[in-house]
Amino acid sequence: MSTVAADAPPAPSGDLPLSGIRVLELGQLIAGPFCGQLLGHFGAEIIKVEPPSTGDPLRVWRELDIDGTSPWFRSLARNKKSIAIDLRKQEGREIVKQLAVRSDVVVENFKPGTLEKWGLGPQELQKENPSLIFTRVSGYGQTGPWASRPGYASVCEAESGFRFINGQPDPNTGLLSGPPTRPNISLGDSVAGLHAAFGTVLALLSKQKKASRGEQCGETVDVSIMESMLNLMEGIIPEYDRKGKVRGPSGSSVTGIVPTNAYPCLPLPSTPSSPTYIIIGANGDTLYARLMHAIGREDLIGASYAHNQHRVARQGEIEEAISAWTSQRQVEEVLTILEGAGIPVGRVVGVKEIVEGEQVKARGAVEDVEVGKEGEGWKVKMPRVFPLLEGCDTKTRWAGPDLGAHTEEILGELGLNVESIIRLREEGVIG
Repeated sequence: MSTVAADAPPAPSGDLPLSGIRVLELGQLIAGPFCGQLLGHFGAEIIKVEPPSTGDPLRVWRELDIDGTSPWFRSLARNKKSIAIDLRKQEGREIVKQLAVRSDVVVENFKPGTLEKWGLGPQELQKENPSLIFTRVSGYGQTGPWASRPGYASVCEAESGFRFINGQPDPNTGLLSGPPTRPNISLGDSVAGLHAAFGTVLALLSKQKKASRGEQCGETVDVSIMESMLNLMEGIIPEYDRKGKVRGPSGSSVTGIVPTNAYPCLPLPSTPSSPTYIIIGANGDTLYARLMHAIGREDLIGASYAHNQHRVARQGEIEEAISAWTSQRQVEEVLTILEGAGIPVGRVVGVKEIVEGEQVKARGAVEDVEVGKEGEGWKVKMPRVFPLLEGCDTKTRWAGPDLGAHTEEILGELGLNVESIIRLREEGVIG
């Protein structure tokens, strides 16, 4: 795993695809900042605006490090510059306006209408910077009857239909039996952030094409958390439209694909009271036949099991046969046998196994990033940002900064002198 110093000079990023792009990040928590993290990792300069004194609330979410800051924040805010500005004050909004005029992109995830109320919406800012791209992340989008609703990922996941298909099915109706199961992350926020980054890059490409024609026109990228999750729902809507099917939850399997599931194995000697599971994906026709040979169930091979639609009709007996075989063996034995047969198989692992895994280490998929001055701070492990681009050094350049660490640097670029910065700080406009 590589080590990157937080306060060392950043590694050269001129060869990264977004180098030279300046992004003003006005968002907080996850959705907008995740977009900023992705753009920053691939070379964009990210100026993160945070409220003085408190900063982004994510700074104190979940586990806190020795300095009282969340390691999660250090990861999500990597490669960003922090400037502390009070947007509730008119003079603070004027500073943000000046920064926007000098930026290529504004990323924000406020409730729709908030920036317009402050005079910082696209119509106002694009008057002075006509080519400004405005990437907006909200719960339900900038228009429509739900636009003003609070956009929490958990609620938007439910309204997208995502939560309805996660959980245990009722044996009679096939629909939810009890409350839905949620992933133990804010999935909707991150998925929306990914869509926002993709939309921003598309807008930058569009801007480049317009510039080649002598046009100068800003664009708005309107990202909804609900719609971003809806984008992941595969064939659920067309299947409902054409066949009247209402897909419900399917436990640990996937509706209409057999076999692909989590199967129990013998507990590990080190944790005899904890069950262990392995994931097997053998839904291809030849893969299925290989799996049945590997587990000694050739009786489940033949014309009645040849194709996926046949196996779906016999899912119960197939799953029972696989579970009966895995439940009598340790995970490592199952891995050895099935990998030898060329079957896609993997352990259900926790973070300890991830960090220590040979594939993760070989690919540098987890980085050690220093916080604070080199030799005086500490290291935080972070997942590397992906994808990998050939010929580009996309390692983390520095960890998420302390609140307001770049305030004076950025304001100096706007032409403010030391006396003005001291006055603004004394009046609480900046931090």
